[in-house]
Amino acid sequence: MTYTPKSDFLTVMLERGFVADCTDYEGFDKALCDGVVPGYIGFDATAKSLHVGSLIQIMMLRWLQKTGHKPITLMGGGTTKVGDPSFRADERPLLTNAQIDDNIAGIKQVFAKYLDYGDGNGDTDALMLNNAEWLDDLNYLTFLRDIGRHFSVNRMLSFESVKSRLDREQSLSFLEFNYMILQAYDFLELNRRYGCLVQFGGSDQWGNIVNGIDLTRRVDDGGLFGLTSPLLTTSDGKKMGKSADGAVWLNADMRSPYEFWQFWRNTTDADVGRFLKLYTEMPVDECERLGALAGSEINEAKIILANAVTTLCHGADAAATAEATAREVFEKGGVGDDLPTVTLTAEDLGDGISIVQLIVKSGLAKSGKDAKRLIKENGAKLDDAPLTNAGLMIDAAALSSPIKLSAGKKRHALVQLDS
Repeated sequence: MTYTPKSDFLTVMLERGFVADCTDYEGFDKALCDGVVPGYIGFDATAKSLHVGSLIQIMMLRWLQKTGHKPITLMGGGTTKVGDPSFRADERPLLTNAQIDDNIAGIKQVFAKYLDYGDGNGDTDALMLNNAEWLDDLNYLTFLRDIGRHFSVNRMLSFESVKSRLDREQSLSFLEFNYMILQAYDFLELNRRYGCLVQFGGSDQWGNIVNGIDLTRRVDDGGLFGLTSPLLTTSDGKKMGKSADGAVWLNADMRSPYEFWQFWRNTTDADVGRFLKLYTEMPVDECERLGALAGSEINEAKIILANAVTTLCHGADAAATAEATAREVFEKGGVGDDLPTVTLTAEDLGDGISIVQLIVKSGLAKSGKDAKRLIKENGAKLDDAPLTNAGLMIDAAALSSPIKLSAGKKRHALVQLDS
């Protein structure tokens, strides 16, 4: 991208690597220079937390506000009832209204850490909205006549997210086919109600974003913009947001701050500079300097990355505690105070519990079969000693003090008896 922006926001986005594509660089840049620009990202409520795969979009909203504009977080209370088919091999399971509301309550927890909502009346105060507000009570026939007539089925079938599904001869339900119309309608409603001028999203949302821009132009003659971020993978090809033991959730009750910190500490060397630019607010020059380090020095850069990202998501105290625990575990061979902990009652323990069950309960393996394989392949340790006996039973005497279980060099958990 050779365009040189005048606005602070677009400058930050391009310098730090946030941009995959933009519908109109010059027009969007001018709007940003002319006044406060409201911009939004939609988050469907398919789980009780977002994971780090969504963090790039959250950081885009944060930078939008930091450069003097208005971020809008749109909860998909309505669209979640349909389900986004983009690049999925099958239909999403349908959730009940209660499940969706519960998920939204969980997702909302993270945004207050990244955005300033103020009293909602300031020019740059963030807004949190729910598209169920305008989608739940739509009249079907009126919606078809007023909105549906502006969509070409031929064009909708050409979008890659739909085309790839059909090319593989995988079923695409009529319910899912409506998703892109509803998302386009969201953009129209946000423009009418809040003057929203831009939608952000991952590059897989390009077709949906363009639909909203076209719809608003046809219905209200409005000029809107879209800006997408790259779909991130790590340098070794893994999808961002996943780890060896599942999704890296942003909510502390689904992924402990220590485990979150460890995810970033374990970043591969080649990704350090890029991740510092995307997930922290450190100056670009410093991000590049740290990312270029080698040998043992790159490990200190990874700790800086882990501390900065964890501070934003969980607070400075959580980051400091995670680092202290990691140093205790890895440098001094100790136990640490902040490791994921399994607390057993006397009833849980009974006459004893197998080491395989404990490994599963601690989250170090997904099943008993996985735990046995871990032990067989010499990947498990008990109090830093190799664990070789998959039939080992742990009783109350063994738990007179907490024990440490390890899977490989980087994943640990404590097991203790409830006092």
